[in-house]
Amino acid sequence: MASEEIVRFFIEEGKEHLDTLETGLLDLQATVEDSEQINELFRAAHSVKGGAAMLGFSSIQKVAHRFEDYFKVLKDNTSIPIDQKLESLFLKGLDALRDLLEMLQGPFGLRDEDAAKVIDGVDPVFNDLKEHLDYLMAGGAPVNAPTTAIAPISPASGSALPGDFVAQVGDALKQMLTVFRKPDGDETRQRLATFCNHLSEIGAANESWGALVTAVDRAIANRNNPYTVLAPFAIRELREASCLLAENASATVAPSPSLVQLAEIETDEWDAIAIVKQDLRSAADILTKTFEKAQLLKLAKVLYKAAQ
Repeated sequence: MASEEIVRFFIEEGKEHLDTLETGLLDLQATVEDSEQINELFRAAHSVKGGAAMLGFSSIQKVAHRFEDYFKVLKDNTSIPIDQKLESLFLKGLDALRDLLEMLQGPFGLRDEDAAKVIDGVDPVFNDLKEHLDYLMAGGAPVNAPTTAIAPISPASGSALPGDFVAQVGDALKQMLTVFRKPDGDETRQRLATFCNHLSEIGAANESWGALVTAVDRAIANRNNPYTVLAPFAIRELREASCLLAENASATVAPSPSLVQLAEIETDEWDAIAIVKQDLRSAADILTKTFEKAQLLKLAKVLYKAAQ
């Protein structure tokens, strides 16, 4: 059995690979057109598969292997038209892979019965993905191909969210990601602010969505935040929230504490800031690297009192 330290290293490295996959999938057309980028996605999936195989995590290995196979198809067939359905299916598969890693990091580890549920849920997604890839390679017309400009807001019925809410949000996030890759400056910050305004209008029927977008907008407006820090928080939190609201339009979504902090951070504070992920092992690892032993003991006392 692998040591806890090796497993923790695999999880942290795996999450970095998943971030690479998410960035590439959110703008899959541009990724496929760049041979180095699509190779990077293939290598990320291959690394997760290899690590999982070495440690005996067969469910993670299986999902990563499916990604590897389909990225190879894209590498070998660069003329495949990338449409919204293809991106959506890839992202659903990525969510399953992220769920498995989160379970592995949880207090009970990756139990066989939990892993089986994830695999049962994602197998139809990968089957649809294979069928759609075959359809596109055979010359089929793209399905809901993304636009190259801000999509018009679909009319909502009463106070309901637009029927294509997730698609509109995904299209905006894809374009935001493109802006995040450009040099920081007044023009790019203003462009990102325009997207935030558009996102707020799309989900105007849900008040908590507006609060989340406002938090992202404030973090972007704070010029002390580099794009490399902003992009992962903004893109992921908005995408995950849009998926949640698509399932339950009356649900409540909220910015993470880290995103809220990004809105207020000062330039000279970055040397004293540690961004903590919302899982116990990762948080403990980051905190132990940030604080001295005496500080950790004081922190433990503060947390104990806060939990009472």
